[in-house]
Amino acid sequence: MRHLLLVTLFLSAAISFADEPTVKKVLYIGLDGTRFDAMEKAATPNLDALMKEGIYSDTCLILGDRYQKNDTVSGPGWSTILTGVWADKHGVHDNSFLGTHYKEFPHFFARLKEVRPDAKTASYVTWEPIHKFIVSAADETKNFEQKEHTTADYDRYDHEAAVAAVKMLKEGNPDALFFYVGQIDVAGHTNGFHPTVSQYIQAIERGDALVGDLVTAMKARATYEKEDWLVIVTSDHGGKGTGHGGGHKIPEILNSFLIVSGPSAQRGKFEKQVYLPDAPVTALAHLGVKAKEEWKLDGRVVGLK
Repeated sequence: MRHLLLVTLFLSAAISFADEPTVKKVLYIGLDGTRFDAMEKAATPNLDALMKEGIYSDTCLILGDRYQKNDTVSGPGWSTILTGVWADKHGVHDNSFLGTHYKEFPHFFARLKEVRPDAKTASYVTWEPIHKFIVSAADETKNFEQKEHTTADYDRYDHEAAVAAVKMLKEGNPDALFFYVGQIDVAGHTNGFHPTVSQYIQAIERGDALVGDLVTAMKARATYEKEDWLVIVTSDHGGKGTGHGGGHKIPEILNSFLIVSGPSAQRGKFEKQVYLPDAPVTALAHLGVKAKEEWKLDGRVVGLK
């Protein structure tokens, strides 16, 4: 009788554990100025694994069909990636950040908090304007960029940002974490945005290693088995020569990439065209946030099962 009671209690606990819903979380990663064809040339085991465990596009467009008047540079790119709307709405057309409309079209952290006020958010970047202008509603936000502008300097900044992000993943409990790598764009501006440029390829490989550090920390969490992490990786633009401005009709600049990876992601390659604002809207959907009509978001949910 006692044995039967113990078995019953064990089965009840097991059923209760099985019925316990997983906690949905997002690791959102930005690799500035990264061309997909250069990623293919580089040794990127961590990005390769994310693509294998999810769905990806090698032609994610950085400009929309409705509006294309902003320059193909980081200011509007990261504004779109983090707000889910095109430049005519968020107001950023270049790197001056004049005329921003972030109050009306804020960082997706703010949209998350609007629906889930207790959600924990964190941002670690190495491009100061993201930290200064775009990020809002973050429980922790840090910029590691200083005054120097060489690839070696940004390698150090990116490493410091990754250490902070890993610490948060290990010791904290973020629902959405944004991590940005700046050295790839700096290497492109210095040496050239092209798969044949060794310095550019090496920067991509170092960026991939940092992505691996974060994913490893994510999977090592004591609560990982009870969590459903969606990993999203994208870039603000590509590049040609040593620049990317005015790239409205230049495929090497106009095309970014998008990776949506994890247990809740589809598998394979996107068949339909995807766009930069799709990334944050997909992140919100995974976090249980359905976009409200009054938010006027341009992105759509892509790549989820």
